[in-house]
This record gives sequence, structure tokens and C-alpha cells, in this order.
Amino acid sequence: MTPREFAVQIVQRLQQAGFEAVWAGGCVRDMLLGLKPKDYDVATSALPEQIRDLFGHRQTLAIGASFGVITVLGPKSAGQVEVATFRQDAEYSDGRRPDSVHFSTAERDAQRRDFTINGMFYDPVQDVVLDFVEGRRDIDERVIRAIGNPEERIAEDKLRMLRAVRFAATYQFHLDQATATAIRQHAVEINLVSGERIGQELRRMLSGPTRRVAAELLYETELLEQLVEDGKLLTANRANWKTRLRWLEKLQLPRFEPATVVLLAPLLKEHGLKGVAERWKLSVAERKTIQWIDEHWLQLTRAASLPWSQIQPLLAHPDAALALDLAEAAAGPEQIGLVVCRQRLAWPRAQLDPPPLLDGNDLRGLGLKPGPDFARLLAGARAAQLDGELADRAAALEWVRKAEGL
Repeated sequence: MTPREFAVQIVQRLQQAGFEAVWAGGCVRDMLLGLKPKDYDVATSALPEQIRDLFGHRQTLAIGASFGVITVLGPKSAGQVEVATFRQDAEYSDGRRPDSVHFSTAERDAQRRDFTINGMFYDPVQDVVLDFVEGRRDIDERVIRAIGNPEERIAEDKLRMLRAVRFAATYQFHLDQATATAIRQHAVEINLVSGERIGQELRRMLSGPTRRVAAELLYETELLEQLVEDGKLLTANRANWKTRLRWLEKLQLPRFEPATVVLLAPLLKEHGLKGVAERWKLSVAERKTIQWIDEHWLQLTRAASLPWSQIQPLLAHPDAALALDLAEAAAGPEQIGLVVCRQRLAWPRAQLDPPPLLDGNDLRGLGLKPGPDFARLLAGARAAQLDGELADRAAALEWVRKAEGL
């Protein structure tokens, strides 16, 4: 059973039991956009306890029951579906979650959602779209519009400002004027949102092919300068900003680390990564990758004029492909040094990163005592090996003997 078939089956069972039941939110939006939904959500007039009684307590989870949400578990191939009771929300004191919910109707449920393209319902049994918020019109007109008063929607959840930018960039829509104005007026309030939630949105924005559009929208809505300390530094040099936008557009890999290096380049140069890493709650692995790319991508663009022993350690690094992606975005993939890098990065690992010819035991065998010279001699032998000057262990040992006058 596919996730879609399971979602249809849930709606059928609820309707057969006498309840209203429809698909809701993002899956309806994606379907109308001609995209395959990543998951399916169901909205219904059934109360949480009625949903559990219908599908059985062993096949349901009540983790979100206080907000009217029950998770229905399907076969392994189908996954799970969140089934939520139609509701309307009370005030959002924390700017994230409603203080309480009241079960309601489909129309009022639609009115509480964020944007019109996310506020539609679809009955897969009757093949009917229920649209109380003119979401289909906005899909046709390619616009991201807050439902109702945009300032109220933002007050309920400040993260909606970033979500509006992400949706507009992802689907190549434009922001409704009133929605964009409200975002600019409240941009400073994005600082009230947790770093985890901000980081999650930015990862999604900066990992895809529309990352340049996302960056431009972040700037236009004045969110960009709020996302990092000294944020105005990011666009102070207009020529440099436009250049970095072009680089963002040319990035190929679906990873956000190279895009982060491009987006934050002036800030990284001036302040380093620490502040951003803490603000966005980056993982240790993400921090290391971003720092390594920032430190080494430019060296790859100079590969044509550098010995292989200087470039090989970079291409042997786990993040080499990410740094090369940025180097190609900046200098062009046809640049001769980068052509060579791309070719050699495709080499088998044994060819790209052959084992060193010598180690410390070999040096001790020559009567040398461990110390600072060990590192110097091993590094020198390794460089000579990579540059084709030493073919085997015997040649490497002879190189050491000559270097040390043995």
C-alpha cells in the first residue's frame, strides 16, 4: 500500500463512520501544483477519542491529542498519517503555539492556517477541492498570501515570516504586497524564534536550486540582517552581494553548507562562524564542514598553478565535493584547474589517496629518534610521493637518508 492509498483509505473509513474527512494543507497544495506530496494530512469532524476508537488504540498515537491530532499508523510501505480534528485556535502567547484549541468546522479550520496555498482541503473520494480562502486563485496567480490579516498570522507564529520566503522561493511565487509589508514591519521579531526552528527553515531554503531567490527575498523583506549579528554587513558591498547571488544560483549540490559560506562570506571574514553557529544551532559536523569549505575552496581555483601534493589533501577530504561545487560556481567549471580537480575527484580512492610510503616505524628503523623532525620528514616524503618523485618504499627510504645525511 502506498502512502496515498493509505491516506485515501483513512478518509473513506471516517466518511463511512459518518464524519467529515478530507486531506488538508501541504498535500493539497502540492497536488494542485502537479507535485507528488511528501506526506498526507487528514482533517476531520471526528474528535480525537472518536478517531482512536475507529482505528484502534494499537494503530494510533495520541502524542498531539491536546491539539486535536492523532497519528494513525499504516503498513510499513504506507507510513503514518496525522488526522486532526477541525479546530480554531485561541491566542498564541508564546508566538508559536495556541494557548488552547476549540474544535470547529472545516471553514474555521482553514481560517487559522498560515497562507492561502496551505489552507485548502481535498476530498479524494468525491474528487472535490474545498477552498474557503481563495487558495486556488493564488496558486493560479503564483502568489504567497497570508490568510486574513497578515500581521495577525505573524503574531501567532513569527516563523511564518521565514516560511513565506521559503514557499515563495521554492515555488517561484511572489509575495503578496500586504504580506511582504507585514514581514518587513515585524522582521526584528524573528529573533524571538528559537535557533532550532530558524536553522531548520534556512537549511531547507539554502539546500535547493532556488537558493538565490530565497536570499534575495530574505534581503528584500529585511529578514536577512536580523538572522545574524551585524547582519547589514552581508549586503554592505552591493557589487560583492550581487556576485555572491550569482554564485548561489550556480551551486549544484543539494547541500546548504556551501550556500552558507557564500551567503555569509563577509560575516565569516569579519567575525567567524561562532555567532552564527550558536544562533542557527548548527551541529558540530555542520560547523566543521562550513569552516573547512570557507578556508579551502579558493585554493581549488588555483589548482592549475599548484603542485599535486598541495591539491591532493583537499580532494581527499570528505567535504571536497562541496568545496569544489563552490569553486566551480565562483570561477566556472571550465576553468582548467577545476577541470583537473573534477577529473581527479572521480578517481578510485586508492588512486586519489594512496597509502603513504613511510611511517614512524620506518624512520626509527633508520636510527632516527622521534621528535619534530619526524613530522617534517614524513610530510616531505608524502609530498614527493604525490608529486611522482618517489615510486616505492625503497625510494622513500633513500630520500630520507639523503635528507638526513645518513
